[in-house]
Amino acid sequence: MTFQTLGVAEPILRALAAENYTTPTPIQTRAIPALLSGHDLLGIAQTGTGKTAAFGIPLLQKLSIGHVPPGPKQAKALILAPTRELAVQIEESLRTYGRYLNLKMTVILGGVNQNTQIRNMSRGVDILVATPGRLLDLVQQKQVQLNAVNTFIVDEADRMLDMGFIRDVRKLVAMLPRERQSMLFSATMPDDIVKLTHDMLRSPERIEVTPQGKTADRVEQKLYFVPAPQKRQLLSELLKDVSMNRVIVFTRTKHGANKVAEHLSRTGVVAEAIHGNKSQNARQRALDMFKTGKARVLVATDIAARGIDVDNISHVVNFELPNEPESYVHRIGRTARAGGEGIAISFCDSSERAYLKDIERIIRMKIELVAHNLPELTEEQRKQQEEPRRAHGHRHGGKPQNKGGHKPGGGRGEGLPHGDPHAPAKRNGSRPHWHRGNDKKRTSAA
Repeated sequence: MTFQTLGVAEPILRALAAENYTTPTPIQTRAIPALLSGHDLLGIAQTGTGKTAAFGIPLLQKLSIGHVPPGPKQAKALILAPTRELAVQIEESLRTYGRYLNLKMTVILGGVNQNTQIRNMSRGVDILVATPGRLLDLVQQKQVQLNAVNTFIVDEADRMLDMGFIRDVRKLVAMLPRERQSMLFSATMPDDIVKLTHDMLRSPERIEVTPQGKTADRVEQKLYFVPAPQKRQLLSELLKDVSMNRVIVFTRTKHGANKVAEHLSRTGVVAEAIHGNKSQNARQRALDMFKTGKARVLVATDIAARGIDVDNISHVVNFELPNEPESYVHRIGRTARAGGEGIAISFCDSSERAYLKDIERIIRMKIELVAHNLPELTEEQRKQQEEPRRAHGHRHGGKPQNKGGHKPGGGRGEGLPHGDPHAPAKRNGSRPHWHRGNDKKRTSAA
């Protein structure tokens, strides 16, 4: 199957060829013909499946046929994204695919001055990519009109829900013309998203790629049991492996992301942190450094990382396990994008055992345990490990934030019960050497 056999127009084919995009991904193979035929679409797909091109190529082709310029303050197509980074990347991708088409597009997002955005919309655009909050503000200021939208796309709808944007999305949907083509993409389908699809889509084609709970088969997954105070040391040791050349490290908190990035920088590893407390310019700078290879490591929170479109990620490191197992699937999928292969490494301390249990339940497998040879904890480190756990137990009734129970313990066994199948075995009284896994070369594709 090629893009040409899918019915993609010649100017777009030229743009794809210039980017070495030759073979459509599964979601592109199914979505492009359906959208070119005018159907609404529900796409259940994770980041890295090629969904931007899946909706972007038909959109560009539709707008270029018999092109009629938009009116002042109007947009002919509207794409909603949950984060500023994703909105920017969608627009960049559409500009790439549509480089040989004479279409106007712009992006509207929060965190930056709105005057430039108002100016860009004054003469109208063919494609508007926006985050919901800022777009709603400009609509209410009468700087943007939605009465001419004939194509409407919601990307990463489940993340919209997580971030509290669904109410804004519904307000915007109510302002759109009833006669339009609509698409919604989501990695998961919680009840609120199911309701939104019923209200927004008409007899949609349903396309599901990598079903919920199924981990990318090409990801080699490894697990280290390590006390929290030793996680930074373990990360530094692992990064001595030169095959870890483009790494995303995930933390649960913004503060944690900063601390990990600062630690790596002190050890000589070029690392950047990206999270919601950073300005738009700082986040874009960090992302650009990572994309261009100037930064070897990007430390990110889940929300900030959603929509980051970077190929050839050699490793994903879960410095802290997510408290929602679906986030684990999203995280590790970044290192096996579009036909490539990759490695996901997870650190788990004694307070995260419940999270691990939930993750292994949803991926339906036990993650391979790897032993490490870090020195024993000092008494001070033991106290540092226990304090956050006591505070955590006080705030949450002794349980993590998900449904699992908080595991007691600490010390040498890191809270592991006797006979635990994950417990690392000692041989002849010594710990095994570092296990770095079989790092594999990866290939990039559309």
